[in-house]
Parts: sequence; C-alpha cells; structure tokens
Amino acid sequence: MDAEASPRSITGHLRGALNAARGVWAHTARLALDIALPTLCVACREPVDGEGVCAECWAKLSFIAPPFCPRLGIPFVYDPGPELLSMEAIANPPAYARARAAVRYDDVARTLVHALKYQDRTDLAPAMGRWMARAGQELLGEADILVPVPLHWRRGWSRRYNQSGALARIISRQSGVKLASEALRRVRATEQQIGLSRSQRASNVQGAFKVASDRSADIAGRRVILVDDVLTTGATVDACARALLRAKAAAVDVLVFARVVDTHKAPI
Repeated sequence: MDAEASPRSITGHLRGALNAARGVWAHTARLALDIALPTLCVACREPVDGEGVCAECWAKLSFIAPPFCPRLGIPFVYDPGPELLSMEAIANPPAYARARAAVRYDDVARTLVHALKYQDRTDLAPAMGRWMARAGQELLGEADILVPVPLHWRRGWSRRYNQSGALARIISRQSGVKLASEALRRVRATEQQIGLSRSQRASNVQGAFKVASDRSADIAGRRVILVDDVLTTGATVDACARALLRAKAAAVDVLVFARVVDTHKAPI
C-alpha cells in the first residue's frame, strides 16, 4: 500500500497546477487582446506585425546615417573625408559640441512628432526613443547625464507632459545614462518657434533657460546630452547648451528624433 502524500508534497503539486493555470490564462488573454486590438502602425494606424511602423511608412522614413557632419549631424550627399565639417558648422558654430538625429524631418517624421507632442500619443515614445538611442550611440557612450529640453510650467500644465522628457526616459532605459529631468528649467515663457525666422527664434529663447540652483551639482563637470524632439535652426538647444555651460558642464551634446535638412544648401 502506497504511503500517503505529505502535506508539503500536496501543497507543492497544488502550487504547480495553479501556476500552470495562470500561465495558460495569461497566454489566452494576450492572444485575445492581440486579436481584439492588433498592433497598429505608429504613423498611419494600419495593422502591422510586431511594433513600429508599417512597411510603407518605414520606407518613407529617412534615417540619418554616415556620412554626416561630425559637428551638426547634417547628412552629406557623399563622403568628403574624415572630420570635414559642413559649411553651416564652420560659418555658425553652435554652443554645443555635437548633434545627432535619428531621422530627417519629413512627412512621416512630422506625423510622429506632432502626434507625440500635441495628440497625447505617448505610446510613440518607446519606438522613437529607441531609434534615437541607436543614432546617438557614440554620444551616449561618453555621456554622464541626460537633460530633456524643458517646457515652461504653463505649457507643461496645458500639455500634461513634456515630449522631450518622455523620449529622454526611454533613452535612459536603453543606454543606462542617468536622467536629470529637473536640472534645466525654462524660466521665461516664450512664443511658439513655428513660423519664426532664424534670428527671431534666437531672440525668442535668449535667456529663457537656467540650471536650477539646487541641481547645479548634477551638471558641474558632467558631459551632458540635451534631448529634444526636433532640431530646426538649433536656437532652442543652443540656448539650453549655453545655460548648461554657464553651470560648468564639461561638454554638451544634442540628441533629437528628427532634424530639418535644407536640401537646397550644399552640405560642404
């Protein structure tokens, strides 16, 4: 006659059966959710396999890859040789050391940026942030801290979140570089930069940013990466870089999701 199972053995079997049942239920729930709510393209909202954009929208995204200006990250039409700067970098060098962008600011990129910024599409941040982390590998490998370009508190209240901060959080998780969300503050409300000329943009953001006095120790002596969604003329990130350098940052680089590329200007 077999010996009766011990209470501990019975408990172990019950626990194993319960865990197995939970696993089956979780798998079934995930399957049902995938059927009911298929993954959609982040740009056109058509169903896609996996995460990201559909094949049609992916083909329209212009990812920036070498050769590009080592200072501004502007793509070259051909390789001019190592360390050769663009005409723009020579004529108007910025306060920051280097800038990198994941994609050109074209139609699909604009759709993604506007949806993240104005339509509460925070679900776009993970994919966009991963693309940025890949584009900024060189910068991230040397960085000490990530600082998102801040919103003024009134604009932050109306939007409910800072899109640059959402992207910076993803990049921090991907790279392991520490995030300092509150280190840089926008101390003066500014007009929207859209529609302003280059000189008007620079005047608009002059003196608008300052490192918080209680966060200066986070910046002093550190290699900082500024994170933003779009780089147009560079006026905003330049003003931010100057504020960080006044706070004794060792160096400031810039990482954005998209940058405007003027195809009518010769890159070199």
